[in-house]
Amino acid sequence: MIDHLKGREKALEPFGLTGRRAEWIAVASLHGGVFTRSQLSDWLGMDRFKTLRFVQFLVRRRLVAEETVGDLKVCRICARGIYRALGAEGIRLRRITATEVATRRLLSFDYVIEHPDLPWLPTESEKVAAFEALDIGRPAMPVRVYRGAAGGARRYFPRGMPVALDTRRAVFVHADPGWDTSTALRSWRDRHLKLWEALRELGLSVEVAGVACARRPLERARTILGNWTNADADARPVHSPGTAVAARREITRIENAILGMDDAAVEAMGGFQACLQRIAEMKELLRSGLPGGTIDGHSVWRSSRLAGAGI
Repeated sequence: MIDHLKGREKALEPFGLTGRRAEWIAVASLHGGVFTRSQLSDWLGMDRFKTLRFVQFLVRRRLVAEETVGDLKVCRICARGIYRALGAEGIRLRRITATEVATRRLLSFDYVIEHPDLPWLPTESEKVAAFEALDIGRPAMPVRVYRGAAGGARRYFPRGMPVALDTRRAVFVHADPGWDTSTALRSWRDRHLKLWEALRELGLSVEVAGVACARRPLERARTILGNWTNADADARPVHSPGTAVAARREITRIENAILGMDDAAVEAMGGFQACLQRIAEMKELLRSGLPGGTIDGHSVWRSSRLAGAGI
């Protein structure tokens, strides 16, 4: 069984799903909400007739709807009850809004099922909680604000691409459905820079996996990610994780005193200008302890299941 599911697949028994079939629906629901018959067939080791029967069972139960994206038939997990049972009712995956969105989800999911042993953080809330547990605040995380009549809703990690985290490293997946450009990839990096810096300050390795189903975006990712890994590669002293944690906490303490207009605390630290100077010194200490490059490692992976699918 897949560790990062934490037994959630057992909650799907009332829907007639048990064992590896329940595990499949749980993984697919939490990582994009869409899958293809070829992905299902490979995962469960079924021939196309057994795969068809299982999909028909899901469609009859109204757990899944089959839709055409480009010229590819896609299974979309549409039952609200499935997401509710998995504790993920609010992750907004029950609809396909655009071909690009569906393709990005399929590519991301394909990488996850190819690497099931990585410690994935499947939902927005799990990602946020995991990084907050490392004393990394939400301002360092990628976010998008959705405006509406009820006010702005903040969505962290808005593209929903896979992130894995353990005590040694963090892996961020960028899935390119073929419409992205070099600028789009760099914009994605910019939204993650603060988070990557915070992780590296704590002594964790940051790795990026570029995923595509065509040669051109794969080669683009290989070149750009290679530059991020190798840029500014001069050797620097790497501080212990304890030094980084202490520096970040001091920055937070000073910023809280300033933002909270705690005049007594600010005065005790030497006044407003002294506080700003100390923040600058701590940030320089953190920067000086980072190894060279923007990230510590990269890889590229081509999806054979989706290659040439016409999406």
